[in-house]
Amino acid sequence: MRARKVFAAVLLSALVAACSGRHGEVQTHAGGAGGTSGTLTIKGSDTMVILAQRWAEQYMRQHPGATIQVSGGGSGTGIAALINGTTDVATASRTIKDQERRTIAELRGAEVTETKAALDALAIYVHEGNPVRSLSIEQLRRIYRGQVKNWSEVGGPDRRIILYSRENNSGTYAFFKERVLDDLDFAAEAQTLPGTAAVINAVSHDPGAIGYGGIGFGSGVRTVPVSDGDGPGIAPTMENATGGTYPLARYLHLYSVGEPSGLAGEFLSWVLSPEGQALVEATGFYPLPPEADATAARVAEAP
Repeated sequence: MRARKVFAAVLLSALVAACSGRHGEVQTHAGGAGGTSGTLTIKGSDTMVILAQRWAEQYMRQHPGATIQVSGGGSGTGIAALINGTTDVATASRTIKDQERRTIAELRGAEVTETKAALDALAIYVHEGNPVRSLSIEQLRRIYRGQVKNWSEVGGPDRRIILYSRENNSGTYAFFKERVLDDLDFAAEAQTLPGTAAVINAVSHDPGAIGYGGIGFGSGVRTVPVSDGDGPGIAPTMENATGGTYPLARYLHLYSVGEPSGLAGEFLSWVLSPEGQALVEATGFYPLPPEADATAARVAEAP
């Protein structure tokens, strides 16, 4: 399996607002709690869409002059919208690709700015009645490649494994394919669904099912600890995700063109504040580690 790049979680410093009219007119209030007014569009990751909506709702309650529009569609869809200028911020549950960065620089005339906004432990979900207690990366690879077809081959009951996956424009799909399948193809019988919530719903109704998705969507199913070798499985907890022991931990990203300013800058700064990070945890994901402990967070990301 290819070597992983390890990144330390870094909290961005506050982004000072400046006037920007890139997407609609933006006006700056003369001080007070209102901040910068205007319209901000956020598009992308289905994994992040509920979290982004909660951020937007809370921010707009506190800043009546701001309008923030949030939509999903997948990480690839959000980055494509950033390329063609139809969104201000793209949400992505995977790292932006080098080619995407180059295209944005060529077409938009500025480099991409990446904000790591939260941590996620991409979880492996099975039906709550499934007795399998741990799976290795190698076992998951063989399952999703179609080489292991029965739960009895990995310590479970004599039951056919039913595969659920995400659609190929999903950052979760791309992350899983890179980290688990070594960029090989999924088994032809894997059923693709449009979001993690749909995957979990399917798994919760099928005793033979397995699926994967963000940790913030774990209702009605059971998460399986995952090992990266012959050792014991590691549960997708906040401690294990921030400490780097859970092998499928990842950052959730916000991407913008150029250094964010105006409403975008103020909003991204607020997302990284204690209040914004409290909403991360309330939504079921994991907040970034405190700045003093940032170097302890070792989260492997696909290139």
